[in-house]
Amino acid sequence: MPDNGKPVNGNDTPSFLDLLNQLKPPGAELDGKHDTRRLAKLRAAWKESWKEGGFLHQRWEEAFQARQGSWHDAATWIKTTLLLGGLSLIVLMLDTAGDVVSAALKGLSAIPATSGSDGSGLWSTVDHPVRVFLTAQAAHLSVAPAALYAFWQLTGLLGLVGGFLGNAGARIAWLFFGIGSLAMIWSAAPAGGQAAATGLAALMWALASIVALRGLTLRPIVHNHPPQYQFNPALHLHATIPAPTPAGDDLGPDNVHPLQR
Repeated sequence: MPDNGKPVNGNDTPSFLDLLNQLKPPGAELDGKHDTRRLAKLRAAWKESWKEGGFLHQRWEEAFQARQGSWHDAATWIKTTLLLGGLSLIVLMLDTAGDVVSAALKGLSAIPATSGSDGSGLWSTVDHPVRVFLTAQAAHLSVAPAALYAFWQLTGLLGLVGGFLGNAGARIAWLFFGIGSLAMIWSAAPAGGQAAATGLAALMWALASIVALRGLTLRPIVHNHPPQYQFNPALHLHATIPAPTPAGDDLGPDNVHPLQR
């Protein structure tokens, strides 16, 4: 039986296409219908490929082992499939997010900046001075007041959501958003109610900061990591022991005389 050139456990592993092209289903000679032979051939190749050592059986084993192993131990086709799927999902999410942001900006830009409220109500006490300030400043700039107001809203929304997710850049943007909003409210609020409007805006911003600055602490974080190496002091003494002198006669060799009769 032809194989795909990759031995597994010492045995040739047939591919599904090889089985489909060359397996002869039982009873194919007796059946004269081409569709029936093709279906029987496909069924036989499917069953053969799922046997131990078959093409689909081997792929299933690789997928099952990838669940318990690491990324480096996974098969190449699994890594390729996951990477392509992840890239496709990221592109789809970016395209959808771009459409949503574009539609939101167009919708907000179509609304005049000063037509949303007349300065009455709790939220309007904070929102109306911002609209008035942006409208007055847009007269000296080459941008529409509604575009400035839409950008102000978008900055606050991204800072709030990104800060909740723990993004440092989003939290910095949230801080600048709050400081800028307080400055605009103080500048455009009625003369007799500047302090009240600014203080109310500061309280709202502080309450929203509970969400945007979730988990932020001013205490230093100390990470206690175990040492990467262990130092085991040991004292090695190397002593040279002289070789023992062979035992001899104390009288010396001169005192040895041959036996005489």
